[in-house]
Order: sequence, then structure tokens, then C-alpha cells
Amino acid sequence: MRAVLRVVNRVLIGIVGLVLLVIGGSVLAVGLGLDPPSWWIHDSRHDVLLSDAERTRWRGDGWWWPTVLAVLAVLVLLALWWLTANLRRRRLAEVLVDTGDGEGALLRGRALENVLEGEAAGGAGVQRARVHLTGRRSTPETRVRLLLEPHVDPGTALNDLTTQALAHARNSAGLAQLPTEVRLKGVKHRAERVS
Repeated sequence: MRAVLRVVNRVLIGIVGLVLLVIGGSVLAVGLGLDPPSWWIHDSRHDVLLSDAERTRWRGDGWWWPTVLAVLAVLVLLALWWLTANLRRRRLAEVLVDTGDGEGALLRGRALENVLEGEAAGGAGVQRARVHLTGRRSTPETRVRLLLEPHVDPGTALNDLTTQALAHARNSAGLAQLPTEVRLKGVKHRAERVS
């Protein structure tokens, strides 16, 4: 869902930006004295974007108001979906731990994130680690970002993360599995001179 939201945000911002750029550019070009094509919405420097005749052209037709209302309803629904998708909490507040007695215990999500971050950052060659819990409280997922020191083998850092920090978190929370998305990034450093 997050990837879809990211794409929708970028597409909407791109479309709105393109429309504003075209309209603003055309108004600027006509205002500076450029002769527009005959089909363009502006005729001269003193022309307005929408005249009274253009704004009221279809008011008397039977299809006009149902179409306007339908388009506005769709735009409102899309805006509400976009708003709720952006405002929804992305972090998992708690993880349900199976205690084995038919009951369950709740583990704070931030506590598990902090422990995972600390153990991941303590790995060899890891300068900084960031962990976010997502998913449902009975089936959590993690997103881990590791900032690696120069000359560290990413495969070794990934293996250390999965066999140590993630394995400990999975076992201590009593989870059968803990799906994880790991992003590795190297620290920026100057090029070394070879002599």
C-alpha cells in the first residue's frame, strides 16, 4: 500500500505541476506579446482565462449539472482516500507475544525497534541502524536500514543481521517468522590515493 501511495502522490503532484506550468506559461507568453494559435484559450494580452460566456456555456443543458456533481463526488472521494492513506500511522504500536498458556502478552513496538536497532548497530562495520515495525500485531514485519562503513562486505553485514539481531528478536517475541526488508547504504567517503 505504501508503494501505491508513493506512486499516486508523485503522479498527482506531476499532473498538477504540469497543468499549472502549461497554463502559467501560456498566460505569460501571451502577456509578453506572443501570438497564440487560433485554437488556444487566449486571444490577446487583455484576454481572461475563462470569460463569462465560456463559464456559462453549458448551464442550460440537461447533462451539465449531473456531470459536474459526479466529477466533484469522485474528486472528494479520491481526496478523502489520499488524506486517510497519508495520515494513517505507519508504525506498529505493539506486538502480540504468544505466552503458551492460551493468553497473550503485548510487547511495545518501540521497545522491539530499539533493541533491534541497538543490536544491528553493534554489528561489525555498521555505523548506524534504523528499524521500523509494520504489519499487524500478530504478524509484524520489519524494515531495516543499515549505514555501512567503507570497505565492509554487504553480504557479511546482511548475514550478521539475519543470524543475530533478527533471529534474537524473532525468538524472544515467539514469532514463527519475521519478514524483513533490508536496505544497505555505504557511508560517503573520499577516494583513497594509491601510491
